[in-house]
Amino acid sequence: MKKLVAYITTGYPDKNFTADLALSLKEAGVDSLELGIPFSDPVADGPVIEAANLFALRNGFKMADLLEVSERIAPEIDTLWMGYFNPFYHKGIDFFLEKAVAYGVSGFIIPDLPHEEGAAYKEKFDEKGVALIEFVAPTDSRERIAEIVKDAKKFIYMVAYAGITGAEKSESLEPIIDAVREHTDTPLYIGFGVNEKTAKEKAKGVDGVIVGSAFVKILLKENLTHSEKIDKISTLARSIKEMINE
Repeated sequence: MKKLVAYITTGYPDKNFTADLALSLKEAGVDSLELGIPFSDPVADGPVIEAANLFALRNGFKMADLLEVSERIAPEIDTLWMGYFNPFYHKGIDFFLEKAVAYGVSGFIIPDLPHEEGAAYKEKFDEKGVALIEFVAPTDSRERIAEIVKDAKKFIYMVAYAGITGAEKSESLEPIIDAVREHTDTPLYIGFGVNEKTAKEKAKGVDGVIVGSAFVKILLKENLTHSEKIDKISTLARSIKEMINE
């Protein structure tokens, strides 16, 4: 069965909502959850996720909120931390790894940490049994893909196109899928631009999909109550999970 990974922004509108949504997504069939760490300059993200980041920061998000939510949900649903390198660097990778082990967080997704620079931390991650998720993109050569994926853990994040999250673009991905499969059996998940319209097509040839902006769009709707947001996001997740496995 193909897997569904969901991204949500931690602390928007508040930490209790984040935890309630995460647990509802588990019931809707989400296999893994990316808890997004709000950051003021999310360079890989489009306007939807960027807006949620800024709202969470304005609402007073603190790193303690991430830890509190993780402690509550990680025993229930496979949880990863998704964030930009600056917050990790500021508090220290060792700090986050210790907390990840304590709460059962299984991996980190750091989109602005290139493979070559991430290699400096690989030993620390391996020692703690926490995955540092690797990225591959259509712009990578076969040689570079071979180097990136050879020791990849948990899953490989395939960027569907060059650009930012949430855009509806498409590129031929068969060559990159073939290059990954040639060098590893680690599951390959596709992200960027995956939504209810595109999920079925994008899921072809890969082991799972990563959905973010489609969920966060609902999160940002001010005319919905908290319970309505959770219901709508969970319904969408359930629909996408069924779609990719038809």
